[in-house]
Amino acid sequence: MLWLPVAAPLYWLLRNDPNLVGIVTMVALYLIFLLLVQLWGKLVYNQANLFKRYGLVNTRQNWQNWWRGFGLGLGVCLAIFVLQGFLGWLNWQSGKDNLGQIALEAILIGMGIGFAEELFFRGWLLDELERDYTPIKAMWLNGVIFGLLHFLKPLTEIIRTLPQLPALIALGFILVESKRSQQQRLGMSIGIHGGLVSGYYLINVGKLISYTQVVPDWVTGIDGNPLAGLTGWFGLAILAWLVKNMGVRSEE
Repeated sequence: MLWLPVAAPLYWLLRNDPNLVGIVTMVALYLIFLLLVQLWGKLVYNQANLFKRYGLVNTRQNWQNWWRGFGLGLGVCLAIFVLQGFLGWLNWQSGKDNLGQIALEAILIGMGIGFAEELFFRGWLLDELERDYTPIKAMWLNGVIFGLLHFLKPLTEIIRTLPQLPALIALGFILVESKRSQQQRLGMSIGIHGGLVSGYYLINVGKLISYTQVVPDWVTGIDGNPLAGLTGWFGLAILAWLVKNMGVRSEE
């Protein structure tokens, strides 16, 4: 009932462009979420600024964590493709002519998605779970919900891309740990998430690779998504190790 007065005019005005409808409605929904978080804090918890509690703080350390995380996520993503190329599972290509523009788009889109999803999942949702459950249970619930909400698609697509689900859940665990390892600051999680998205966008939209098909998709990744394949698990293991060790150094 709250959403219909906003959504109905948007769907009618932009009915000839489904892609634009998706973008505009998602942005509108997220702005409403940001507004409701403020009301939620005041009315439910009597806290004026829940964003600070979520780890979204304007400090030098948090900005440094953001960019370190971005480099980490981007580096791990690209390293997976480099490994596949070394093993002969893909060939590198020159890519599109406007590769510089695509690289800029990759950074902006990665940062936008990283910020939006991490503030929601590792910010609001994790905070709500941690109020009622132990840290371990909260992490498990957060990861599972994170993975399942990325599978809201037709049944045939769910079955076809099912290998991606456990990897998404594991990524959720890693992102929870990355926040906790940095004294509950959200910058590292946002950066890692954004770096992974940016790397994947750059490789695929830039047309930088072509698969040789010498191994099945479940090894390299279904639809070219490394998280939906065996090598993606290798990348996640390295990412988890790096997050743990970066957290230890930060505490020292």
